[in-house]
Amino acid sequence: MAQELPTGMAAIPLNPGIIHTDMLSISFGEEAANYTPVCDWVLKAVPFILKLKPKDNGIPLTIAVPT
Repeated sequence: MAQELPTGMAAIPLNPGIIHTDMLSISFGEEAANYTPVCDWVLKAVPFILKLKPKDNGIPLTIAVPT
C-alpha cells in the first residue's frame, strides 16, 4: 500500500504498544495498572506522530513509552 500512494503521502504501520485503557482493564483486570496510562501515552505519541514524513513511508514503527 505504501508504494501505491501519491507523492507526499505515507502509510506507516504503527504499533502503539500496550496502553492502559478501560478495555485493557476489562481484559487484564488489576494487571492493566502496570501499563502506560492513555493520558501519558498521548503526550509522547502525538508529537511523534506529527513528526512523521513521507520518508517514513512503509517503515513499521513503535511508540515506546516507559511504564
